[in-house]
Parts: sequence; structure tokens; C-alpha cells
Amino acid sequence: MRCVLNKIVNMSPTFKREKGFVFKIFSNEELRMHIHVFKEYCEAKIWLEPDIELANNDGFAEHEINKIIKLVEENANDFREQYKRHIGKRVDD
Repeated sequence: MRCVLNKIVNMSPTFKREKGFVFKIFSNEELRMHIHVFKEYCEAKIWLEPDIELANNDGFAEHEINKIIKLVEENANDFREQYKRHIGKRVDD
């Protein structure tokens, strides 16, 4: 089943757009660093610590997940810094 974007997703700040993917960090979620990725009606959650790995996938094909993981790896330090600024969590916790 494919996810549907809602008002909460649209209200959250966008940290990056690349190759049709939108990368967002939500407030008031768990402490483990992660980023949400959206495209059309799909969503994935990617852990940024301790390693970059898929946490959840709602609708993306495997080849899209592979692209997402590669983009997150390429931008991991930037995403961690953005997460730290947005959530207030230190990168080295």
C-alpha cells in the first residue's frame, strides 16, 4: 500500500530536494537520528546512526531505495548537522 502525503508532511521543513526525492526531518520523534524521504506517494525512513540503513519503506521500489541510500550516504554529514540544528541532538551522542 502506498502512503499518502498529508498536512503534517507538507508543514515540516524540507532539508534537501534531489532527483525527485524530498528529504525532511520531523520534530518530536524518537531520538535516534534519521531522515524521512518522500517522492510522490511514497515514504522511506533512513537511520543516520550508528550506520545508514533503511528503517521503513512505504511504497518505494528496491531500485529507488538503492538511490535513496546512495544519496543519504553522499549527504550524511550534512543531514546529521541539519538534524542536530533542527532537533538539538549532538552528532557525537
